[in-house]
Amino acid sequence: MASRIQQLAQPKPNRLRYPDRRSVYWLDKLPPERSGLTTKIELTPRWSDLCISKKFYNQVTISPIWEVSEWALKAVPSKRVCHLAQPRAPAAGWQPARPLLVPVSRGIQTAVATSRIRQLAQPKRRQVLEKSRHKSKHAQVIHLPSKASAHIELLATPKNDHPEFKGDRPMCWPVSKAAKSYITSQRLLDLSSPKERKALYEGYDPYMISQAARSASPSPRIQQLCLPLSRKCSSE
Repeated sequence: MASRIQQLAQPKPNRLRYPDRRSVYWLDKLPPERSGLTTKIELTPRWSDLCISKKFYNQVTISPIWEVSEWALKAVPSKRVCHLAQPRAPAAGWQPARPLLVPVSRGIQTAVATSRIRQLAQPKRRQVLEKSRHKSKHAQVIHLPSKASAHIELLATPKNDHPEFKGDRPMCWPVSKAAKSYITSQRLLDLSSPKERKALYEGYDPYMISQAARSASPSPRIQQLCLPLSRKCSSE
């Protein structure tokens, strides 16, 4: 028995070399063999007309006015054409636009306003107390007497600042005499100086681990934090 590798190494069989193989398109007999070249296509008269290239007319009209034929001169329009040629009549209630300057009638010129119309024509006035109109243009508004409740008065009371509140510090303040005469200690000078390291070409190794880091031992707290979380079992 051939192994799996030998079976997969075999080429695929050619299924087209058997012409008598049945297909789903014919079940009773084989299709007839064709003799000759490809299928001949006959063009219809309409297709033949469409295949002809279009003709371009190079004739240029010299004048837009052309001669009217004799039949057009003797043509008589029908009743339908005469009816369509009539302009469209306006609507039944249509009126022409009113002119901008309309003459005022005699009745309007001699009209006398009633007491009601005079009352409505008066501007609205506020209840104000006018004081020394000739001296001041502003008028004092009269407010109706009102009294706020105790809760509103409590809410209207402004809040007091905290006893330890300090305002904004000014941007420019005087420097104290002690700050001017302060002398830094040697410890501050040592801490402020940058750490000296050798360059790579001078023998500096950035991957070198110090002896203290090699002999360091973690504390019990670090060992406790390194432990994985205790998960509950599914049986519980």
